[in-house]
Amino acid sequence: MTALTADRMTQRREKPIHHYDVKASTKIWMGALVVLNAGYAQGGATATGHIAVGRAEHYADNSAGANGDIKIKVRAGVFKWNNSSSTDTITRTEIGSDCYIVDDNTVAKTNGSSTRSVAGKVVDVDSDGVWVATGPGNVL
Repeated sequence: MTALTADRMTQRREKPIHHYDVKASTKIWMGALVVLNAGYAQGGATATGHIAVGRAEHYADNSAGANGDIKIKVRAGVFKWNNSSSTDTITRTEIGSDCYIVDDNTVAKTNGSSTRSVAGKVVDVDSDGVWVATGPGNVL
């Protein structure tokens, strides 16, 4: 093994699409921030123990079903979510930091006194939202 002495096309692995079983009595809207709750997919919500896995690629209605009766396709990547407000507003100084799930389309700067799960890493901040690396390994 030696250090590089010339350019190299470094290999990478990418698998941004995953399929997850949907939680019982749950609707997930296309475009929603999706989390795993005890291993089942649902829309993001203020709660601890949720694992952010990405953005819903389609609508999934398991409102009349049991855990895992249907699956949802979820894409990991960098997505623009709504920014929280007041003292929880994310600014450019938070780029590179974790942000936290408020709901299925909103992220905040803080964990809400330990009531929120991590949404991912802040990549950028616009006037109308926050770009967040969301999904397994905070895919960038």
